[in-house]
Parts: sequence; structure tokens; C-alpha cells
Amino acid sequence: MTLKSINPYSQELIAEYQVLTNTELNKKLEVSESAFKNWRRTSFQERGEKMQKLASILRDKKDKLGLLITNEMGKILSESIAEVEKSASNCDYYAEHAEQMLKDQYYDTPFKSMSVYDPMGAVFAVMPWNYPFWQVLRYAAPAIMAGNVTLLKHASNVTGCAKAIESAFLEAGFPEGVFQQLSVEVSQVESIIESNIVSGITLTGSEGAGSSVAALAGKHIKKTVMELGGSDAFIVLNDANIEKAAEVAAHSRMLNAGQACICAKRFIVTEKIADEFVSHFSKNIKAIKQGNPIHNGIHMGPLARLDLVDTLSEQLDKTLKQGAKLILGGEHEGCNFQPTLIDFVSVDSVAFQEETFGPLATVIRAKDENDAIAIANNHRYGLASALWTEDREKAYHLARRIEAGNVFVNSLVRSDSRVPFGGVKKSGYGRELGDVGIKEFMNMKSLVIE
Repeated sequence: MTLKSINPYSQELIAEYQVLTNTELNKKLEVSESAFKNWRRTSFQERGEKMQKLASILRDKKDKLGLLITNEMGKILSESIAEVEKSASNCDYYAEHAEQMLKDQYYDTPFKSMSVYDPMGAVFAVMPWNYPFWQVLRYAAPAIMAGNVTLLKHASNVTGCAKAIESAFLEAGFPEGVFQQLSVEVSQVESIIESNIVSGITLTGSEGAGSSVAALAGKHIKKTVMELGGSDAFIVLNDANIEKAAEVAAHSRMLNAGQACICAKRFIVTEKIADEFVSHFSKNIKAIKQGNPIHNGIHMGPLARLDLVDTLSEQLDKTLKQGAKLILGGEHEGCNFQPTLIDFVSVDSVAFQEETFGPLATVIRAKDENDAIAIANNHRYGLASALWTEDREKAYHLARRIEAGNVFVNSLVRSDSRVPFGGVKKSGYGRELGDVGIKEFMNMKSLVIE
């Protein structure tokens, strides 16, 4: 069997990659186990030097790697290059801060007592195609700086990106086996999870994928971190800066052609200012030019696969039949889906209840701020939310009531190397990034010395 990489815009076959045989897979697991025995004993200084070298390589090759991202999954070239740059910055951040994050923690007891953090082994990662470099380096940089090794099962349509990341690690001087890319089928995943070297699993992907992998991990008693689907609320209150909110709303929804777990998807606006917000919002969306992602002047590329277009189109059609009003967009050809805005969306409609993974913005009108919070919380997902109000004190209290792993006030929701990131409810559990995230795949060992 082969894994195919297909250009979403042209539908041309880029490359085919052979799936590992079980014998080849077992060999890679053995290499990982051997690498961990040595890597866990290296100093933070040695790890940091190699991680900084990796960051330098990524920056030097950002144009080439950015083009690879664009060709494999379709985002515009400027976004792809920015993704590589962000990934490089993440490497630099953990090269500098990992040691401090993992320092011994002492307790106030009559005897000497402390917690120390030991690396666990190999982190097996199942990663998605929508941010093929950032999603990988987001978990890998802290995990490897902490003394772990990693095994990556990337989405099959970005296998070229996975191989490029592995090559960059080797070029930076990381020993063979510290970072390995695995071209495997879904049927081979359990054999990886049950391997003795694998101590933890991290997955970013759909609710269904997370459920399946978490079940396998539970069967084999392995720690997991799950970052799953989202239908993020973007709440705009009466006293918000409406023009600014509408500008950020369009950027948040249409970035990466709307293919992000933390894209704002449900725009919950109080009735008093809803018409004004929709007017600004539609104007901003209408200005977005969709087309060939390698051309200048294009703001949004195609969706990554044809099946994603079919799903989004069906969700749109069903929601319109349920009473929503089409403001603009809705057309699509091949993987090219035009930026779309619908208004008067009800809480029982398909576009509200399901995750819409593409450039479809839905406006829901709320009676007041309490109704807006209730609507935001009326969902099985709880990844991130945005809240727009000029009253900072009110924002603090309302944000505490929102059921999400992240709430951003008056700004674009985004992940940041310094800040823990993750969701609640069906959006997953555990955290990536920050001092909390780096400790997810560490053995927190208590030492008591009398």
C-alpha cells in the first residue's frame, strides 16, 4: 500500500510513499528504544544546542518548506512560511526554557522532600494535516528537550512534510531515533501503542480519531493528551468595538481556509448590535480573494481534500433549509470553496451542532450577554472562545463562566509557546505548551530523604 500526496488546488499527484512493513516498523521501534537510553542522559545544554540548530535550519529553508506545505495541503504561501517561522520560534523557546520548567520542586516538610521530573520514553504522536509543521513541533520541541524521544504518525496527505521534519532533525545533529516519522496504516497503530518504548500518546485531530486512539491507549495503560474538535464561540457584546471585532472575526474564521480547530466558528452577537456587526463582517469576508495559493494577492487557498468540500457543502445546505439566511458565498468548484457567511442560525441547526471545517461563518443572535454565554456553553465542544467587550472587569467575570480551555478577550485566539493550550468536554483533555504542557509526558517522581 502507498500513501498519496495530492495538490488540493490542481488535484495533481505530488508523490506516493510506501507504507512500512511490520518488520520495518518493529525495527524503528527498536531504534527508538535504543535512542532513548542515551538521549535521556544528555544535558539540557546539549539538547538545547541541537534544538537551536533545528530552529536555524527551519528558518534557512522556510521558503522551500513553506512551498511544500502549500503544495500538500493548500494554504496560501505566506501562511505556510509563517507556520515554519512559528515552529522555529517554538524550538528556540524550549531550548532556552525547558530546564527551568523542569527544575526540582521542594516542599515544606520536616524532612527533605521534593518532586523531580524524569523523561518517560517515546511519545507517539498522531498529527493532522492542517498545520503540518506547527502541530508537530508544538509537541516535539518540549518533549525532546525534556529527554523523551518521539514517533510521528502524520496525516497521509502531508507525508512529504513529515519526512522533511525528520530530515531537519537529523541535519541538526539529533541522533537517529530521537525523532522518527512512521508511514503506517491505521491498522498498525495499536502495535505501536502497545510497544514497551511508547509511554505516552498525543493526538490532535477529530473527536472520532481521539476516541479510537484513547481507547487503545487505555487498553494498554498509556498516558494520553487529546486536542480534538472545536466549534469555538466568538461572542460580541453591546459595548464591543464592533469594527475591530468584525475585522478579527473574518481573519479568525477564514485563516487557513477555515481549517483549524481554534478558528472561530459560532459568532454569537447580541441583538442590539447584530445588524451592524454583520454588515462589517460581510464586508470583510467579501474582500477575501480565494484562488491559487502560490499566487500573490490571494488571501485563501482551497480546502485540503474533496471530501471536506462535500461535507461542508452538505452542512451549509442543511442549515439553510433549517432557516438560516445566506449572506454571501456558498459556491465551490473542486476543492475551492468561496468564503461564506450565514445569519440567523439556530442552536439546533447542523452548522451550530457540528464542527464546520472550512470557510463557513455562522451568526447566532443572542438576547443579551447572559444569553450569549448560555448559547456558547450549549455545545459538546469546549476548545477556545473569544469575548469582545470594552468593559475589562465584566470580561474577566464572564470569561470565567465560559466552558472552554482557552478564552481570549478582544483578540484573535491563537496558541503561544508560553501559554498552556487544550480543551474541555469533547474537545479533549490534557495540555500542550508552557510548563504544564512539558510536564504531561514526564514522570513526576517524589523523593523523600530522612
